[in-house]
Amino acid sequence: MTLKHLILLIAFISFGNIFSQISVEKLNDSAMGLYKQNPKQAVSILQGALKKSENNPKIYNYSKNNLAIVYRDLGQFEKSKRLSEESLSNPLDSLMMASAYNNIGACNRSLGSYEEALTMYLKALSIYEKKNALKEMATVNNNIGMVYSYLNINDKAIQYHLKAIDIFEKESNKKGISEAYNNIAIIYANDGDLDKALDYFKYSLSIEEELQDQKGIAESSNNVGAVYYYMQKIDSALVYFKKSASIEKSIGNLAGVSASYNNIAQVLIENERVDESKRFIDSAYIFANESKTAVDIEMALELYSQYYEAKNDTKTALKYYKDYTKIKDSLLNFDTNERVAKLEIEYQTEKKEKEILSQRADLAEKELDLSKKNYYILGLVALAVVLTLLGFLVYNQQKLKNRQLKKENELKDALIKIETQNRLQEQRLRISRDLHDNIGAQLTFIISSLDNLKYGFQLPEKLGQKLKNISEFTTTTIYELRDTIWAMNKNEISLEDLQTRISNFIEKADSASDAVNFQFEMDKNLNGDLKFSSVEGMNIYRIIQEAINNALKYANAKTIKVHFEKIDDELHIIIKDDGVGFDDMTVQMGNGINNMRKRAQELGASITINSTVNQGTAILLKYHL
Repeated sequence: MTLKHLILLIAFISFGNIFSQISVEKLNDSAMGLYKQNPKQAVSILQGALKKSENNPKIYNYSKNNLAIVYRDLGQFEKSKRLSEESLSNPLDSLMMASAYNNIGACNRSLGSYEEALTMYLKALSIYEKKNALKEMATVNNNIGMVYSYLNINDKAIQYHLKAIDIFEKESNKKGISEAYNNIAIIYANDGDLDKALDYFKYSLSIEEELQDQKGIAESSNNVGAVYYYMQKIDSALVYFKKSASIEKSIGNLAGVSASYNNIAQVLIENERVDESKRFIDSAYIFANESKTAVDIEMALELYSQYYEAKNDTKTALKYYKDYTKIKDSLLNFDTNERVAKLEIEYQTEKKEKEILSQRADLAEKELDLSKKNYYILGLVALAVVLTLLGFLVYNQQKLKNRQLKKENELKDALIKIETQNRLQEQRLRISRDLHDNIGAQLTFIISSLDNLKYGFQLPEKLGQKLKNISEFTTTTIYELRDTIWAMNKNEISLEDLQTRISNFIEKADSASDAVNFQFEMDKNLNGDLKFSSVEGMNIYRIIQEAINNALKYANAKTIKVHFEKIDDELHIIIKDDGVGFDDMTVQMGNGINNMRKRAQELGASITINSTVNQGTAILLKYHL
């Protein structure tokens, strides 16, 4: 903290009469100058600035957004986001609006809302580019790179980080250079290039120490510790992690404390120091929930699962693992990457269109000037004749230009549409390959490991049955994963595709259930060219699959029949069995039936379940074509 900042701070806290004489602008400048070193004191100054500027909406919102930025650095992301959103309630100058958009984007990124984060960043970037605000443009480019890094789109991430570094170096902005190199180092670490990552992190740390930026020192120390951890230099890793946690705690950054404690706990568990790890996991989970940092909550839940597994408490370990997978799935769903790519394409397309319009406007102005000169020269010879000829030529030329512009626009629209479709298909294929190669292989390894445990050791009967249940559950997961990959690899699913998939499933069910007779019928009136989207086709297939599984498990049926027919403009799908049936007034519906109803609702279809005791069950799905 500089002497000037310290004097202003003492004046604010100790002497109310002196504070009243200091302008709100100077209070804001003072707070934003010292908040990196002492954010808690910056909060106090900005709260005073808010109170003093209540009658000036513009200055009031300016102070409110600055306070939001400090709260973000303290890990209080929801409070920070709310304050920046409130600061946009009254008209501000465009640079202030861009600052608020950037802060909201940073909060959304930390809260796991990556699509919303990118939307806000692109709004901020658009304003900064119009104002040619180089430093701010670099900061936002760096932030966009971080979003792509979280989504594992590393080529795009590095592209934006390098844009930021280029501007920061031209502006001699050491803080910006440190942050950008730090972010690139994270990507190298994730890709396994640890030596290069360590060099980048240490370079970033040296800059932060030179700047005496406590938050920056904490973050860079944490990253250096992470690389040492990957290098299996455990003692060095713990030293840097504890240094980071100590600094984050001293400045009140709850999110930073939770991240460092998670890292310490992970190192201790993996090095068989399990008992030591528990207090760090507890603290990390408390701080992460208080700051609502999604990534740290997710990691703490995973560490709880590993801790209880190491303590041989498999029941508690499984509970925490389910909580971990639930929050992980909510953060990284398959649609997110596609929506993010779409936003990026829309932004770049809009930017290029504006450039094209600007160039055409310049060209039109030049052509107009040339036409005027020609008018003057030719008018000296034969004004009337020249005007007639020029009018005719201009008219024909304009018609030709209009036709050319129309064709160019049509071609441009077609190219954008094709490019978007290609990007979406590439994302879909990449995700399906990752699912098949990584998750599928891991699930298969789990099954193999469980089988080895059962046959390689003399296990208690209860434990052996438990392992068998887990193996069966994992096998089912693999089949469902394959079905999902099948749907993802198709832009649309035809009725023939669906028929083939259902037939394969019924054949497998038939071979596994000798006592049950399966029948599958397709109405001849159905059009073989009928198409569904991949989501619609998958939902129809899952409903049929769930109905057959329920009949096999609970109905004790001799015959299960699946029938497709077209009635008017509706597709009717009937799954019927002659089993024991049930009384829907006395039997509580399970998750399977609830899942079928939910999928039918997503389809915009209706589902009816009729069952009679000792006479069987019939499920009717009506889908409007």
